Amino acid sequence: MKLISSNKSAFLIIVLLAWSIAGCVSTKKAIYFNDLNSTIITSNTPVPETIIRKNDLLNITVSSLDVKATEIFNAPNLVPAVNTGSSSEILGYLVGSDGTVQFPILGNIKAEGLTKDQLKVIIQKKLADQDLLKDPIVSVRFLNFRVTVLGEVKNPTAVTVPSEKISLLEAIGLAGDLTIYAKRDNVLVIREKENGDKEIKRINLNSAELLSSPYYYLKSNDIVYVEPNKSKVASTGRGQQWVHAVLSGFSLIAILVDRFVK
Repeated sequence: MKLISSNKSAFLIIVLLAWSIAGCVSTKKAIYFNDLNSTIITSNTPVPETIIRKNDLLNITVSSLDVKATEIFNAPNLVPAVNTGSSSEILGYLVGSDGTVQFPILGNIKAEGLTKDQLKVIIQKKLADQDLLKDPIVSVRFLNFRVTVLGEVKNPTAVTVPSEKISLLEAIGLAGDLTIYAKRDNVLVIREKENGDKEIKRINLNSAELLSSPYYYLKSNDIVYVEPNKSKVASTGRGQQWVHAVLSGFSLIAILVDRFVK
């Protein structure tokens, strides 16, 4: 009886070890910035300047001392709201297929390839040079600034960014954070360049180097893809099925031993 009891105890230990091995996940790989100690990191990562492209939606507002004369330039930004609590909703200026925006009185203005500040200066100069407004103040903002987060995150989503400033970590946070199966040392950022080419960059979230990387801040239309790690792949592959089959066999043996060897 002592021998049988000893064998059963040994078997239970084997089963527990097998389950532990099957479900083992490296905590080191699951932690952000595991090479970062308490310190102060000098910020030298500039927020990337977004270039205006075709099909961008811009909010262009104009102000001056002559409020009445200014109204016509702001009208295309607003349309009557339907079933909302406000009297109007933002529409904006669409950058056409020719790269221009149709601006009241000034006509078509080239916007593609410019920054917001460059377009702002051009509009201000045209308004002043044509004596349409005195000392006009122009503001330009993107209405379609967004990034997309896909893959091993809790809530894959496209994030709209009104502030036009978002870091990779903020985007992941807004997508519900990475799952336990996320490959944190190989996060993919896909960025479209001005000439239409796609720039691919792989980011290691386990390393503090991200904090000084030019990819710390995302650009409009960036796509972030988080790959699954080996544990996720194994859970849907033959390897995990084999482990469960072996453990099921052990469980059957345990039942047989318990019933017939007494």
